[in-house]
Amino acid sequence: MLRRPKPSDSEADLLREQEQFLTSGVASAVSVVRRPDKRRGEAGGEGGERNGEDEGRQRDVVTIEDLPDQLPSLTPAPAKKSRFKASRVTFEGEDPEERLDKHDTHISAVLSRIVERDTSSTAVSLPAFTGMAFPKVLHRSETSSQVPLSSVGGRKSIFARQIAAQRLKEGKTPLHCAPEAAQTPETSMDTDQCEAADNQPAAFSGPRLVSGQGLEGSESSEETMRIHRENQAKIQGMSQSEILEEQKKLLCQLDPRLVEFVRSRKAQSVPSSASPSKHPQGERSKESFPLENVSRESEPSSAAMLFEKPQEIEMEEGDEEEQEEELPAPPAVKEEDLPVKPQKEWVHMNKLEPEKLEWMRDLPAPRRKGTKKAMQARFDFAGTLIPPTEDLPTHLGLHHHGEEPERAGYSLQELFLLSRSQVIQQRSLALSTLANILSKARAGEYLSVLKGSVMSTLLDAGLLFLLRFALDDGVEGVMSAAVHALKALLVCGDDEECLDCTFSWFRGMASFPLLPSAQEEEEEEDEGLPECMKETAKEKEDRKSDHDVARQDVVKGLLKMKLLPRLRYILEVVRPSPRVVQDVLEILTRIARHSSSSATQVLDCPRLMEMVLSEFLPTSWTPSSSPLPQSVYGLPLASAMKLLRVLATSGRHACARLLNSLGVRDRLCCLLSAEPSELLLEPTEAIRVTTEAYRLWAVAAGYGQACKLYIDLYPGLAKALQSVHRVLASSDPPVQPLQLQRIQALLSLLTQVTHTAGCHQELQAGMVSSQGEECPPPPPVSWSHVSGLQASLLGHLKSFVKSLDNPVQKESSLAVIPAYLAYLEAYYHQLSRQNCFKPVETLQDLELLTSEVLLPLLSHHVVQGLIKNLKSSSVVCNVQSSHLGPEITPTLPGLACSGWRDRPGLVVPSSPFPLLTSLGLLLETIIGIHKGLGYKFTSLLLSEPVIGYLRCCSQATPTLSPTRAWLLRHEHHLLYLLLRLAHRLVPIEPLVAKHASMYHQVALVLLPWLLPGSEFLAHELLSTIIFNKDFISEGHSGGPEAVELGELKLREETHHHTSPSLQTVGALLREACVQLPSIRGCFLTHLAHLEPAVMTSRDALLGRNPWIKSHLLPELTGPTVPSDWPFLPLISLYERAGVADGGRLAVDMIPEGALQAGTHCLQWLLLLEVWREDALKVILPVAKLARLSCVFLCSSDLFLERPVQKLTWGLFRLLTRRSRLDSLDLNIPPPGLASFQDLYSALLTQYEAVSFGDRLFGCWVLLPLQRRYSVTMRLAVFGEHVGILRSLGVTLEQLSVPIERFTSPPEDSLPLLRLYFRSLVTGTLKPRWCPVLYVVALSHVNSFIFSQDAAAQEVEAARHSMLRKIYYLTDEVLRNHLLLFRLPQQHSEFGFDTYEQLPPIRAKRLESVLRLHDGGSDKGD
Repeated sequence: MLRRPKPSDSEADLLREQEQFLTSGVASAVSVVRRPDKRRGEAGGEGGERNGEDEGRQRDVVTIEDLPDQLPSLTPAPAKKSRFKASRVTFEGEDPEERLDKHDTHISAVLSRIVERDTSSTAVSLPAFTGMAFPKVLHRSETSSQVPLSSVGGRKSIFARQIAAQRLKEGKTPLHCAPEAAQTPETSMDTDQCEAADNQPAAFSGPRLVSGQGLEGSESSEETMRIHRENQAKIQGMSQSEILEEQKKLLCQLDPRLVEFVRSRKAQSVPSSASPSKHPQGERSKESFPLENVSRESEPSSAAMLFEKPQEIEMEEGDEEEQEEELPAPPAVKEEDLPVKPQKEWVHMNKLEPEKLEWMRDLPAPRRKGTKKAMQARFDFAGTLIPPTEDLPTHLGLHHHGEEPERAGYSLQELFLLSRSQVIQQRSLALSTLANILSKARAGEYLSVLKGSVMSTLLDAGLLFLLRFALDDGVEGVMSAAVHALKALLVCGDDEECLDCTFSWFRGMASFPLLPSAQEEEEEEDEGLPECMKETAKEKEDRKSDHDVARQDVVKGLLKMKLLPRLRYILEVVRPSPRVVQDVLEILTRIARHSSSSATQVLDCPRLMEMVLSEFLPTSWTPSSSPLPQSVYGLPLASAMKLLRVLATSGRHACARLLNSLGVRDRLCCLLSAEPSELLLEPTEAIRVTTEAYRLWAVAAGYGQACKLYIDLYPGLAKALQSVHRVLASSDPPVQPLQLQRIQALLSLLTQVTHTAGCHQELQAGMVSSQGEECPPPPPVSWSHVSGLQASLLGHLKSFVKSLDNPVQKESSLAVIPAYLAYLEAYYHQLSRQNCFKPVETLQDLELLTSEVLLPLLSHHVVQGLIKNLKSSSVVCNVQSSHLGPEITPTLPGLACSGWRDRPGLVVPSSPFPLLTSLGLLLETIIGIHKGLGYKFTSLLLSEPVIGYLRCCSQATPTLSPTRAWLLRHEHHLLYLLLRLAHRLVPIEPLVAKHASMYHQVALVLLPWLLPGSEFLAHELLSTIIFNKDFISEGHSGGPEAVELGELKLREETHHHTSPSLQTVGALLREACVQLPSIRGCFLTHLAHLEPAVMTSRDALLGRNPWIKSHLLPELTGPTVPSDWPFLPLISLYERAGVADGGRLAVDMIPEGALQAGTHCLQWLLLLEVWREDALKVILPVAKLARLSCVFLCSSDLFLERPVQKLTWGLFRLLTRRSRLDSLDLNIPPPGLASFQDLYSALLTQYEAVSFGDRLFGCWVLLPLQRRYSVTMRLAVFGEHVGILRSLGVTLEQLSVPIERFTSPPEDSLPLLRLYFRSLVTGTLKPRWCPVLYVVALSHVNSFIFSQDAAAQEVEAARHSMLRKIYYLTDEVLRNHLLLFRLPQQHSEFGFDTYEQLPPIRAKRLESVLRLHDGGSDKGD
């Protein structure tokens, strides 16, 4: 047996084994074959036969036996069809031999069919005689003068053109334009062209399709023309409609490929250089030959439309028809129009090509102003939108060879295309233009003129990836333009200015993270998995692509695309211009505002922060010789200090890293130890740098950090305070706003240091008593370090109050007074908590402060004029503002502050909010210390502007959005402080107590407005005002008695015997007023889950700085307290009951404490419904009904308890008043539920199980069965839950809903009518069991059977069937009720009136139905 070669065999072993194989004669396992090359036309053959023919063209192919060359198909492939065979025409009876001969292509077959052409009628042309021995040599330069190309007809050789020129010279017709009689079939197309060129009528032109092929003899051409004329005569004898009809028939019958062939022949027959103006009968031709019009639609011609409709419609003009007329097509370019005449010696310049010369024409005129057509938006290089009718000069460089060359400007698509150009200048120009467009879009300049959002359009088109790619460009100019465009996308300068202006306000350094709105992500993959196996949020984020992340969050997408290392590279290696450095720092600031995690990524980026600190916040620098240096490297920058401040805001840990690890503490010492004028910087930049340094220090002091610097830099701070008045008096107008911000930042720093020093004593005591528990260390600054500043700052405040009379100093005084008031509040708030607190001296100081500062300030005419702007500056009261806000995209939220200086608002200088908020904060503190001072500020609460503002707020319904939340937070602070002042004055001031109801209403509407971070304010409102009997004045001023009288009057007017509980609403209200403390405890218990957030919010709002974790507020996911918070105890009980499988509630006995909680909740709801109806208007009536349904679903017997029964009856009566029923729409899904039908199904199930025929529960079940609500609920009662008809014994008097709402209009659902009829006939529905639904079913069935309306056959058959069955009923009472029913009547015995006898029209219908049935029965018999 032969062995196979092994890798270890030598060459001798291989030769020996080969010899053994050849001598054995065994067949080889593989064979070497050469496959034929079909591209070379080689025929196939057996393997090995032609191996020696051409060694250079061989290919050795190894084949293995029993293995196909190609892999077998997994699915059976369709049989291959020849595309030529389908086009051949065959006949069934055709002889195969004849068919073979017919298609024979052998040379003998060709030679046997040679037929000589008939030349008897062809003109013979002899060459011209010359006097030369030999013909003259033809030169190329002479050919153009021989004969024009148009007369030759197409491309001809030089010899042919010479012969044609000779014939023209002799006065003879060229060969290709021979007379018709001499034409052969092959030249018929040229004949037609010649005649058309000579302007011959179209009726006598030659045929284009009939060639005469197949006709023999010399008369073939005449026969062809005769057929052609006959066809033309027939067409001329037909009308236009007949031609169109015949054309449609032909197009339907013919193969589409044949139609295309005919059109292509037509297209070939028309010379390409022909102009439409050369056809005088063009209009008639279009009318006579519609087929030609269709064929011309796809042909390019010189008469193409000048304006094309752009693919992207941007300009907002409306959808009306255009009023402009189409401009006529310009004439074709002629040789004499050329600016440069072609010479004979120029190669290939002898033919005029008009289509290639079109770009040399003048631009067509833009659209007329009357157009209403939407057009594509175009922008100039500054980002300004160019109107479509504006005709700009071409030297501006805005015209180009795009889709609309007549329009100036660039579209977004064209800018995207240019930004990826290979030309550097084009890339830079496109990116700069995009940056300008983004800046104007963020400012909202395009909202009124463009459809859609420019920002969203650009982001959807991939702008982020475009800018990210451009940042990697190796050309610095392109990279700088990309940085500027990215800054325009991310950063809004007005937003940053507003945040800087509010920094010195109460809690102004805190801000919301600029996160997109939370989007629910699909978690189908994790369903059913244990918690340990589910992916974390970070793992899911890492698994997403860059595109998916950027589509949900722009900043996250940029971080995922490694933006931070690239920006570090630009700053570190490229070292760009000052403008680019500023843009990069602002981009980093915006990323840090996104969230705490983004700020951490900025801090963690390798060498980024070290590079920023070393280059842009150095500890020593050389002053620049020019005010605008070429490079800012090595100089302190305010934007770099602001970046550090925003990073420090993200959390105390980040702030500690900056101060300790990165050396920011040394930078603060360096910059703040000297006056701004001594910093060797440009004056305005020096002020900005020191202002940001103070702000950063204030943020650190807000955590209780960097307070050692206060001791070290105390002389500098004291010097800065002493120079406040001098600096403001000597400042130039451009510099004064910067100086004001610097002073405000300094006062904010002192305020935070004071709060931190006030906590020193508590922390010192806490360290002693903590016994190992975690406790923050006491700060290095104590109360003795800060107590000496109060006298100096109080003197400043008095001076600024007096300066209000000076018109020059009025604005600057109003700007700094709120910061001084905030400092005094911090001082007195912390003073009252110190061991050194001296009550008597403090009370005297407060009385002096009130009489010398606060009252004069409050009564000053400037402040009074400022207070009058309260309502106009409010965000809450101006929800429907006419101002078009800036353009904000959901994935890139902003503060919408663009143009804030030009419209009223909280931040403008004319706003009273900063002053009133600081004043209210100080009043809350000093009145808490000296309660006798409260009555002196009654005038503030009773002033007309404040009363009008509060009344407007009590009726407002502001919308919550990220763009409004940061402003709403500051307005909520003022509203809370005004309510706290009212809380102190209502018990002691009768004039203020008159408005107690309004204050209570404001507190009720403010509670669900409060945003995350204000949980402590919500707790204080619930604890002090909302459940305070002093603010519910109706409870002790005859309110319950008035309600009782109203109920009695209503009963007398309507003669309505109400349910027993409705007479006791007054008593229920009296009981609710007595139980207000218990009700408050119930609600605070059910809001106990907010306790951690309340404690965090308390630390921030009360200045407990060492306990503050972050100045970044919680994510804005919604209000702190839900809008339906009055129903919270009921919802909690329902959730505790749980939901079992099948949608049925798993209810047990009443849980412990549930009765008390449910009773208190119902008492509070009753009180609100009667006396504070406007406070609940934000809750939909269907939501109220759904929440109250929890009374029946949370347990099996809670609704049977007597207190719950009374309160629920009262609420049902209020919800079903005539004025409320129309607004109760059950077709709207309640918040938190998919539909009301699902809740109603659970109610029906619960009623069947545990109701015991309870009348209250029965009313709840009957209410959704009104005619105007969904038929699904009525079908559920009479179909799936028909058993409840046995126990639904609610009477018409107990229902308190007019029965007409159940019976009108007549029912139109045939399945439901059949169920009504079945329940009546079978006895399931009886008047003693279910009086209401018995009347409803009778009414609808009676209306249905006697209806005269036309209906479908099925409906009519059902009417006849029901009427016959009713007539033959054995139950006489039911039969009479069904036939004689007239109208529902609430006070009758059965709830309806009947006819004494059947009315004639109904009797006639009954007789006709019976006769029809009897006739049909007879026919059947």
